[in-house]
Amino acid sequence: MFTGIVSEIGTVADLTSNAGRTTIGVAAPRTTAELHIGDSVAVNGVCLTVVATADDRFAVEAVAETMHRTNLGELRTGAGVNLERPLSGEGRFDGHIVQGHVDGAGTIVSVAAEGDSHRVRIELASDLGRYVVEKGSITVDGVSLTVTAVSPPAAPQAWFEVVLIPHTRTVTILGEWAESATVNVEVDILAKYIERLVEFRA
Repeated sequence: MFTGIVSEIGTVADLTSNAGRTTIGVAAPRTTAELHIGDSVAVNGVCLTVVATADDRFAVEAVAETMHRTNLGELRTGAGVNLERPLSGEGRFDGHIVQGHVDGAGTIVSVAAEGDSHRVRIELASDLGRYVVEKGSITVDGVSLTVTAVSPPAAPQAWFEVVLIPHTRTVTILGEWAESATVNVEVDILAKYIERLVEFRA
């Protein structure tokens, strides 16, 4: 389990595809120092398994499905990625419950400055819109954020907004967000559990 609090920005060092799998090499000194083969690490909010470590770099593997359904398929050498290790038993719970299971890709439609902060609107698949509520939590590119506005239920296109404070833009790749960029979205798992329970009681 993760919390959506990014611990380090890594840099994609290399990408290798073979037999339907892509190996992603990431340069990240602090994160690599804590990793062993078989450990989990969230890369842009996607939970992946470490397959190699060396010096200040580690490597993870992603299957074709993951590359297609997330923005990992758009990664290029030199790109920055948000990294987070799973929550330890004695760790602080500073974000919200994040599984590292991306529900879908979103598209940034606007980035507007508000003082020293930035308001970002993100469109997402309509079937995910029902899980997003104003003042609720959502994970975008692995970062736990608070929803500040949502589209009406009857809107033809689902969207939500978040406001990024300067600190978030500095310590994550969210400071590089621009219009038309693809982002990984994981909705609050509690909303999905509640929906499932209601279905059984209907």
